[in-house]
Amino acid sequence: MPGQPLQLQDFQWGWWPLFPLYPFSQRRTLRREVIAGSIWTFDQLQGIFYVVVPIRMTVVKLDGGGLLVYAPVAPTPECVRLVHELVAEHGDVKYIVLPTISGLEHKVFVVPFARCFPEAQIWIAPQQWSFPIDLPLSWLGFPRHRTHVLLRDLQQTPFGDQFEFAILDPIDLGLGRFAEVAWCDRRSRTLLVADSLVSVPAEPPAILQLDPYPLLFHARDTASDALEDTPANRRRGWQRIALFALYFQPSALEVPRWGTVLRNAIKASDRSAKGYFGLFPFQWHPNWQQSFEALRGNGRPFVAPVLQALILNRAPAETLKWADEVAGWSFDRIVPCHFDAPITATPSQFRQAFAFLERQPSVSTGLFSSSSYPLPEDDFQVLRNIDRGLSDRGIVPPARERV
Repeated sequence: MPGQPLQLQDFQWGWWPLFPLYPFSQRRTLRREVIAGSIWTFDQLQGIFYVVVPIRMTVVKLDGGGLLVYAPVAPTPECVRLVHELVAEHGDVKYIVLPTISGLEHKVFVVPFARCFPEAQIWIAPQQWSFPIDLPLSWLGFPRHRTHVLLRDLQQTPFGDQFEFAILDPIDLGLGRFAEVAWCDRRSRTLLVADSLVSVPAEPPAILQLDPYPLLFHARDTASDALEDTPANRRRGWQRIALFALYFQPSALEVPRWGTVLRNAIKASDRSAKGYFGLFPFQWHPNWQQSFEALRGNGRPFVAPVLQALILNRAPAETLKWADEVAGWSFDRIVPCHFDAPITATPSQFRQAFAFLERQPSVSTGLFSSSSYPLPEDDFQVLRNIDRGLSDRGIVPPARERV
């Protein structure tokens, strides 16, 4: 009930062992109204070793009444209550969309979320797969009678009058595939994407501010530094988290030898289980913030370095074709499933984000011109090494030439 204090059981996520990421069994949810009476985001967080970032579900009001859910998050009691508040005002959840085939952090929530809304129809990106065994969807819990595969023909869907969607053809990654469905609400001129595009805010997202420990953990320079909760330390911790999450190891970060890490753990200021027993395998160079500013780029939308170096470079022509299709729509904002949202951006700025796949980028949009877009190559070194190692061992297909 509104006004009642929240209890720990409101944040409970009992299925966390299926995907054991922080914050494990306790997940907060923040709902935000993006477009009044029309679009809402639901933010939770997840990560490893306190490298935590937002994961986001978006709910859109349907023209004919009811709601569409894009990329469900964990249906904790708090999350479900917040959705039911919208249902009471705008109608039932009619459609649930799974816009990816490879993002386990999205797929794992669809079935339990759908069980909370048993009348909703589930629409999924085509060519779903599972690892290590590729199982039928029904074996993974998807209800057969209300699960449908998205087709390119909008007329074969019940929501084609309100939405545009474009399917990025599955990219072969050897052990699996990557694909994504971009989704555009014509009425509100809002584009929804899963993992293909992000924007990094300078300040920590609100969902991370609810429990600042991960921010303060990464704000330190050594394991022995005291945890001091200040706005500057929260900001510092967030910016380092963003660098680590998107590059794995940018040029401004060194990982000390584990012998050094273990010796420093003895002197750690927070040797509790919450502080991972004092382990702090991070050593930042003084210029680390320059890498962050280059990554952030004044808040422009960009393709995450991990996708640039390990995934989309295996299908540049197909990805650019998909980006061109999406850029042909009319939208004013983008809502991704991670990091910042909404992003104020035009179709040309969306298209510009994929210029790294071109030999000669053809798009120029002022602040987002091709000359200012590329990220520092030094920060890609670890990702390039991973890419070469996987390719040389035949684990993934080789990258293709830019087009």
